[in-house]
Amino acid sequence: MNVRKAQPSPLAPRRPGQVERSAQSRSALMESAARSLSRYGYGNLVLAQVAADAGYSRGALYHQFKGKDELVLAALEWVLATWDREVGVLVEREPDPVGALLAMARGHAVFCRRDIARMALALRLEFSGQDHPVGRAVEAGYALLVADCEARIEAGRAAGAIPPGQPAHVLALAFVGALEGVVVSLAGRAPYDEVLAERAAAGVLGIRP
Repeated sequence: MNVRKAQPSPLAPRRPGQVERSAQSRSALMESAARSLSRYGYGNLVLAQVAADAGYSRGALYHQFKGKDELVLAALEWVLATWDREVGVLVEREPDPVGALLAMARGHAVFCRRDIARMALALRLEFSGQDHPVGRAVEAGYALLVADCEARIEAGRAAGAIPPGQPAHVLALAFVGALEGVVVSLAGRAPYDEVLAERAAAGVLGIRP
């Protein structure tokens, strides 16, 4: 007598596999690390607390990451990749360079409602003047952002939408600095964070939002 195995119902919830569970835990640990870095900086980062805040054991964290530097570098990659998916896509949708810069300001404010607004600033200050893998990674990401803003400022000036003045690189540094200052000061205070981030960005550019 042949006994047929019952086939799972297509409506039954699918249990995640090992690879998927590993990816979920890794993502949760990286986001938890980003929040802790924003609050406490690199020097005061406690890996056991990072794991606990993410809902995992310290052993689970060490299963994913060899140590503190590997976790922090992964958290930086997570922040950049997530920013690209959530903010970068909004910027790329804007064909107008000024519209793209203002979309960046609004999107960055919303992105930083996760309580990670101080992370980049804290790490840049902590590793200033040091030759350290984390410091190099932070500065590389910062340089890419400034270069992107500089290119959009130059395009805006060429189109007559941004008035002439300081060199584009200087204005890009001021744009990023002003945006960073607003989101750090107002992180999570919706809707003021988004509105004032756009206003600050427009002010630096010398335009009306």
